[in-house]
Amino acid sequence: MRALLQRVSRASVTVDGDVIGSIQNGICAFIGVGEGDTSEDAAWIARKIAALRIFEDTDGKMNLGVREVDGAVLVVSQFTLHGDCRKGRRPSFVKAMEPVGAEVLVADVVDRLQSEGLSVETGRFRAHMEVELVNDGPVTLWLDSVSGS
Repeated sequence: MRALLQRVSRASVTVDGDVIGSIQNGICAFIGVGEGDTSEDAAWIARKIAALRIFEDTDGKMNLGVREVDGAVLVVSQFTLHGDCRKGRRPSFVKAMEPVGAEVLVADVVDRLQSEGLSVETGRFRAHMEVELVNDGPVTLWLDSVSGS
């Protein structure tokens, strides 16, 4: 499972002209589920998101987690994180999990974040989404449960 995290001062997801998810200070987490990913991968990703110290303390050091700054998480499913662009000009998505299984694992990440006491908003699985965000810092991080990075 892969996650692209951006520390944001605000972020929202719009579907068909309606804002369906919106946060202020927090993390926008784009989640891509790959073939072979399991609930263990979802647990690892959720733990990392909840525990990463990517917010600044009073000394300007990244020492605080999203919970400590009363932040929220906006989770957006994004199968394109498994796009392989090594050959040709069109990405291959054969390493992305099929939609039914991927939806279950993205929901698992959301449930686990909520069980950590975090406020979580979401996009809509398999919908055309418009995501707006203000990357604060900028701070952008890549998580991959397979490589553990």
